[in-house]
Amino acid sequence: MGTGERGGGGAYRVARSLVRHELLLLASLLRWVARRPHGVGEEGARAYGYARGQGAMMFGFGFVCVVETVTMSVLLRGFPLAHSVFLVLDLYTVLIVAGLHAASVTRPHVLTGTTLRLRRFATVDLRVPLGAIASVRRELRTTHEKRDGELNMEIGSQTTVTMELAEPVAYLTFFGRRREVRLVRFHADESDQLMREIRKFTPQRNAPSPLPARPA
Repeated sequence: MGTGERGGGGAYRVARSLVRHELLLLASLLRWVARRPHGVGEEGARAYGYARGQGAMMFGFGFVCVVETVTMSVLLRGFPLAHSVFLVLDLYTVLIVAGLHAASVTRPHVLTGTTLRLRRFATVDLRVPLGAIASVRRELRTTHEKRDGELNMEIGSQTTVTMELAEPVAYLTFFGRRREVRLVRFHADESDQLMREIRKFTPQRNAPSPLPARPA
């Protein structure tokens, strides 16, 4: 296969991923209005939200976008073509911001008797078999570094739960690449409650973690 074909295939995958993502955001808006969360229909499934940790930030960002839309509309009122183009782009931006928050609300983490499903917006969907969980602990982090074998699902720039796995678990990245992880950090609004439920299924592996040493 030539370089051009590979490049064309890569561009197609990127375009397909972007279109799929935006369709999921639009679907999330409809679910938000209809109050129908995604993936919680299984009997015995319990949903754990994470959107509260970013609500103020997302609404603030949306407000800024609305102000920008009004401002540009006034400034460009004498230039009909430019006015129309910027109005469409600005309104679409507001729609995407609303869709991101809607995805967070309607796509919560879901715990069943066999699996913990962790999600972030419409970009990450990781299914962890409960038998693969080695340990889970409460850990607030506000800075994260990308490392092989680790997945950071921060919300509002923070994670509150760190989960170590006894065996690697795979998920698909935004662009459809398969990646394996053995350590996952994520945020949940009710972190303590979620950890208690997880430990009911994995009690033998979740002894209390030792207290961290004092810094020298």
